[in-house]
Amino acid sequence: MRRLPAFFLVPLVMIAVAACSAGTAPGWTYAPAPSASAAPSGGASTEPSGGASAPASVAPSVEPSVAPSPPAAGSPAASGSTTALTVTAPTGAATSGFQPTTLDAPANTAFTIHFDNQDNTAPHNVQLKGPSGEVALGGDTAFFTGPGTRDYAVPALPAGTYTYYCIVHATMMGTLTVK
Repeated sequence: MRRLPAFFLVPLVMIAVAACSAGTAPGWTYAPAPSASAAPSGGASTEPSGGASAPASVAPSVEPSVAPSPPAAGSPAASGSTTALTVTAPTGAATSGFQPTTLDAPANTAFTIHFDNQDNTAPHNVQLKGPSGEVALGGDTAFFTGPGTRDYAVPALPAGTYTYYCIVHATMMGTLTVK
């Protein structure tokens, strides 16, 4: 009777070894649903995704591109204006925040926020809120993991104090003074 468990154990080990040494990739079937806020960036990604690829039989998930967004029609970059403010998310920005934390812009003049996301440890983006609420920015405002850049077209704003922040990390914020 003692040999009966060993009798079942040998075929079980042989099946496990055969399965582990098979030359084919596992047939993954899980793909997360695309984000409702993700919008196409307009450019192909030049960076690897860093994750495992799904087999061709599985629909690929939608991931934000790290390619720069093209300027929106009528934005300062599209019309030749050179007013651009740069906001950087250095590595570890979730705890250290944006650099710089204060910016100035001219009133009643459209401009561009150039977002340089250097952080490859967490996704970030830039949003803008003013005295009247959220400011609609042109370009791909979906959060993304760096390194990569995005350009956000900012409409002409009246004078006042605005807050720029990362939608993912509440500790990442800065002050934009429009005068």
